[in-house]
Amino acid sequence: MPYLRRRAGLTQATRAFFTARRYLEVETPYAVPVPGEEVHLAAFATARSAPDGAVEPLWLHTSPEFAMKKLLAGGAGRIFQLARVWRNGEGSATHAPEFTMLEWYRPGAAMAELIAETIAFLRAVLPPVVTCRGVTTRLDRVEVISVAAAFERYLGIDVLASVNDAERLAADARTPRRPGESWEDLFFRLMLGHIEPRLGRDVPSVLTGWPAPLAALARRDPADARVAERFELYVCGIELANAFVELTDAAEQRARFEDDRARRHAINGVADWPLDQDLLDAVAMMPPCTGIALGFDRLAMIATGAARITDVLWM
Repeated sequence: MPYLRRRAGLTQATRAFFTARRYLEVETPYAVPVPGEEVHLAAFATARSAPDGAVEPLWLHTSPEFAMKKLLAGGAGRIFQLARVWRNGEGSATHAPEFTMLEWYRPGAAMAELIAETIAFLRAVLPPVVTCRGVTTRLDRVEVISVAAAFERYLGIDVLASVNDAERLAADARTPRRPGESWEDLFFRLMLGHIEPRLGRDVPSVLTGWPAPLAALARRDPADARVAERFELYVCGIELANAFVELTDAAEQRARFEDDRARRHAINGVADWPLDQDLLDAVAMMPPCTGIALGFDRLAMIATGAARITDVLWM
């Protein structure tokens, strides 16, 4: 109960922070025709039965991102949401198959502004020093480091020189390539083994400049097309948030979705849900903006010092 009471206070402080900054709280549907397009996320299937007996297949969303972007296209302005989300097959000390995502969007903001706002949020809802899972982090300053700089610092390699070339990345990293391992698979194996364990320890780390093939829904950097305007936030050694300067090119977004769908179907062996044409229409109408998804349960772990995510869930 002490953890859950602290979580309740964290929820109140979060709403106060965004309300004071003129954000509008929204609540979008959880059961949707298209839950997301992430290659490695599995969704929960459900269905809606109509009074006439018709059945519509639906999915529990893996993020409120698609629905919130449609609101942005409609002129909603600054918006935030504390949304329940579902990701099947997940479970660990820091993962739960059902959890809460804090997501917010800020039209007209650049990445540097979103980074500053995110750190201001942490300082508003957390004490100056936090300890979680044996790691103590001070919030009085922040480390901003690019993916390329992190790979250079901790592995001594130029990761951008090997993009989409798994053999070269393996050779540069002096790491045997596993059978069938793609460049992306090897990139994340190196990230998890050599980069992430060094992030967000003494101070929060903001990891920027992700390689363009890992752009997801982020815009490519106009100054360097090799990277996307995306950052991840780490506190107490925990990955806490993922953020983008949002892509507003519908044609490029469609191409990325089609590539992601082909890869996901190759992994799963079956088709799942239709392409979200409404979202593609909305992307073309969205204002320039930034957006971020923050794991609220992980934030509650950091606020309370809890060892496991289940300690801060109402269950």
